[in-house]
Amino acid sequence: MTSRVRAMTLYSPKGDSTVVAYPRTLLLMCGIPFFLILASLRLVSQPVGYTVRGYFYDVGNSWEFDSMVRSNKTIHDSYNYGNEGLSKLDKDRRIDDSSVKSDLFTSGDSQSKTVDVIKDDLSDSQQEEEIVSLPTGNYSSSNAKTTSLGLPNSSDIILPGLAPTSLSLGPGDVSQSGSGCDLYNGKWVYDSTGPLYTNNSCPVLSQTQNCQGNGRPDKDYENWRWKPAKCDLPRFDAKKFLELMRGKTLAFIGDSVARNQMESLLCILWQVEVPKNVGNKRVKRYYFTSTSTMIVRIWSSWLVHATSESFDVIPKGVVKLHLDAPDEGIMEFIPNLDVIVLSSGHWFAKQSVYVLNNEIVGGQVWWPDQSRPMKVNNVEAFGISVETILGSIVTHPNYTGLTIVRSFSPDHYNSGAWNTGGSCTGKVKPALDSELVGNGFTNIMHQKQVEGFNRTVKKMTNRSKLKLMDITKAFRYRQDGHPGPYRSPDPNKITKPGPDGKPPPQDCLHWCMPGPVDTWNELMLDIIRREFEGTHRFLF
Repeated sequence: MTSRVRAMTLYSPKGDSTVVAYPRTLLLMCGIPFFLILASLRLVSQPVGYTVRGYFYDVGNSWEFDSMVRSNKTIHDSYNYGNEGLSKLDKDRRIDDSSVKSDLFTSGDSQSKTVDVIKDDLSDSQQEEEIVSLPTGNYSSSNAKTTSLGLPNSSDIILPGLAPTSLSLGPGDVSQSGSGCDLYNGKWVYDSTGPLYTNNSCPVLSQTQNCQGNGRPDKDYENWRWKPAKCDLPRFDAKKFLELMRGKTLAFIGDSVARNQMESLLCILWQVEVPKNVGNKRVKRYYFTSTSTMIVRIWSSWLVHATSESFDVIPKGVVKLHLDAPDEGIMEFIPNLDVIVLSSGHWFAKQSVYVLNNEIVGGQVWWPDQSRPMKVNNVEAFGISVETILGSIVTHPNYTGLTIVRSFSPDHYNSGAWNTGGSCTGKVKPALDSELVGNGFTNIMHQKQVEGFNRTVKKMTNRSKLKLMDITKAFRYRQDGHPGPYRSPDPNKITKPGPDGKPPPQDCLHWCMPGPVDTWNELMLDIIRREFEGTHRFLF
């Protein structure tokens, strides 16, 4: 509240265009009492938080801010992923938070650019396809050999489905109250009540996750609910959520799996209130007027600083990840957020080069010189990235919000990987224990994520809160919840194996909507309710 009141003082609303001159004495006698009366009425009629945000964000008016510049340099450039453009700043640039106003709520599109820009004209569906088709290039464990491009040997790279390891659970921080309830251990039970929305009642549902609209013949995957051990997880209460989030902003930050969860939440909330779409090309934003609640999506593939500019021996066009620097397109918004839900991991199977302390330390599906030792592989890079972004958030001097780390989302490419005949076609029920197929990539990515989370907890210096929402174990069972071949409404799409027995192209990574992904938001609401209500006694 303090930082926002200070910002309100720095950036007061624009005055009326007509200026009338009055004697100074009259202004002092009449102006001040009038202002005090007006301010008192406004504070009484609306919550304080809403009033401050009303001035600071100009709620209900134009939703526009002037682009703030410092030292005649534009602070926002276009880190363009098609409709999901994000700001990227030069890693050495420093911004004074006290003198820069974020454009999180700016309606206009940022036209400015700086030196470090990655251009990738991908739509939402194309972004999904990029993740579904991981990793880039014809590369698998069976034919891992160094090529003329310098691809690493199989010992230097970890692909989805390889590197088997046991699945560990998250830290003790995620355990519940003394009731013995454990949200992340339990079982899936059938519930004929059905989902909270349908594919026809949500206009923001991406077509690629509209499984029923794309012709999927079965529907029971919508009706399974997660039953935690020793307690029940309440169905999502949209009105309760909006009330808890009154005057607050929640941001989903990450890749298209983060988008999957955001759209699920919007679909649920849409049933009680239609929000205003106040987004632009940089960020997706939906505003619920009844409670002044903002839902935001910020695209960030890796959550750390990424550049396509040439570096050392790495040519322009190859993505370089500075694992020790957070994505500036995230950090510029941090002071304005109350709840953050982070999602990442799957892009670490794509082509990229890893940089630490300005030194090349590793790469994925690209390695410049076999004489150099590869110090960091892709799963280790993921673990470092988790610690980097979380460390930057929990030490940010102007962030006091709640950060929820949604753990690694399992894929279900059975009988092969995405490029070796893997398939989830025909899976219509959650797997039994005896049917679980080991996924070493999921296990080790989850392990690295938990380790990074635990190390970050010890680094906290601000008043924010950090929670792990550990969905990985529970969602290993939901082999039935993916679109599979039903990613398009095309009536001529191939949905069955061909004469050679090979399955059609399919998505076994993202989640159908409605479907299992809705459970993530029930768990998220559980965490938010526990934090904002100040009590643990809400599970039945």
